[in-house]
Amino acid sequence: MPPRTSRLVGAALCLATLAPAAPPPADPAAWPSFRGDAALTGRAAGPLPDALAPLWVVEAAEGFEATAAIQGGTVYAAGLDGRLLALDLATGRERWRYEAGAEIKSSPAVAGGLVYFGDGAGVLHAVDATSGKRRFTFAAEAEIVSSPTVVDGRVLFGSHDERLYAIGAADGALLWKAQTEGYVYGSPAVRGAQVVSTGCDGTLRVLRLADGGEVRRVAIGAYVGASPALDGRRAYFGTFENQVLALDVERGERLWAYEHPERKFPFLSSAATDGKRVVVGGRDKLLRALDAATGATLWSVAARGKIDGSPVIAGRRVVVGVSTGELLLVDLDSGKTVWSFDAGSPFAASPAVAAGRLVIGTLDGQLYAFGAPGAAPARKAGS
Repeated sequence: MPPRTSRLVGAALCLATLAPAAPPPADPAAWPSFRGDAALTGRAAGPLPDALAPLWVVEAAEGFEATAAIQGGTVYAAGLDGRLLALDLATGRERWRYEAGAEIKSSPAVAGGLVYFGDGAGVLHAVDATSGKRRFTFAAEAEIVSSPTVVDGRVLFGSHDERLYAIGAADGALLWKAQTEGYVYGSPAVRGAQVVSTGCDGTLRVLRLADGGEVRRVAIGAYVGASPALDGRRAYFGTFENQVLALDVERGERLWAYEHPERKFPFLSSAATDGKRVVVGGRDKLLRALDAATGATLWSVAARGKIDGSPVIAGRRVVVGVSTGELLLVDLDSGKTVWSFDAGSPFAASPAVAAGRLVIGTLDGQLYAFGAPGAAPARKAGS
């Protein structure tokens, strides 16, 4: 079993089939989960303006590591203060708040009128999306950082108890659990009838969605703290051995491995892909786009700090937050930075993009909403 210090970097639970690439979210006004869709492609259904301005800011008692969800004109933001906030997307005004009782690093997922997320005490919460009332909870045996994915009546997530779980989306009943040999940090990427799990035990597992049974396993040789982005039978993810990998999940074969020739730093950022490019940030302070077929570098952008948050592709742009407080909007084709913003506070969370707006929180507790300049007067909405 990997040592505890390495195991803390995480794992990824993912689902895959041999079908074509998963589409982005069907509703351009929604960002329902951590990477926007069940295949974790990190693609928004609609574009962002080429220039953005702050529309509102909400102050929380503690910071944000989780990515917000957006559904039906409501932002669902989970904080390290143990609160899930429901806010009006247009104004930032609070609609309700839910007290989980433990810090929240698990990004919420919205489906079927419920909001799902895990907490530091190992509890998976299901909350009514309209009222904020608790619908049910499910107790794992250790902390849940993994952000849930909801598909086919199942809520899928991992835990530090070294298991992957599938529970009923309506009632929280346990459907199956699968043992791993390390912590599970990453989100489940769902694609048809199979589950692909990569993580801190250095193994890629393919599991059946129906019952969690193992189909195959592949030695990766590295810990994985990121969630993979799926495109058909390919999975893309970075490792703690300073590489970004492309794997064929049907054959269990490595297709290519990218590694910077000089900057040897691990990758926590989850990749985004449009099928042609793989965009990922690194602790080497670079945001880069790789050729999805070969792994060759197409472009790279130097930031002032490490990039642990995950980029989002929105139309012809890529947006990502940086540990120094930079927020960058980059041209997807050229890598040219077209807009930037300095929050003055570190970003560890990833962007949520919907309805032409960008929502992201800082580690100092500010939750920002950005949109086209003049869309609404900038205001502080309170906490």
